[in-house]
Amino acid sequence: MDKVTVKIINRSGHDVPAYSTESSAGMDVRACLQEPVTLQPLQRALIPTGLRIALPQGYECQIRPRSGLALKHGISLVNTPGTIDADYRGEIGVIVINLSNEPFTINNGERICQMVITRYSHTTWEVVDTLDETERGEGGFGHTGRG
Repeated sequence: MDKVTVKIINRSGHDVPAYSTESSAGMDVRACLQEPVTLQPLQRALIPTGLRIALPQGYECQIRPRSGLALKHGISLVNTPGTIDADYRGEIGVIVINLSNEPFTINNGERICQMVITRYSHTTWEVVDTLDETERGEGGFGHTGRG
């Protein structure tokens, strides 16, 4: 497991994101709200976190839904995973959507998403006329059986 140091400005009034267990990949991120935000069914909103980070070159921050909110309340993220690039210095905002049939209220300090810090690679394209053959070939969506 790699460990990386990331600079953070925390104006949320809450603890910085933290891992729940030693083997957790994601850190819970909390809403930073002046007042609660109620999302009606299929409504989305940009929820501030009060956090700003400076990632080292070669790293990104992914923002992902929390499985408990998704399962219990139908709350997810519109652009998942959201990507925070190493050169972004603004406040992290999370685009939350209510996919349920009931209104859902987000309160200040509520855990709204997970944050995963990971390495990335840049690609150099090699334009060719053919690709090597594989056992799968061109088989796509559901080609190996049910769903």
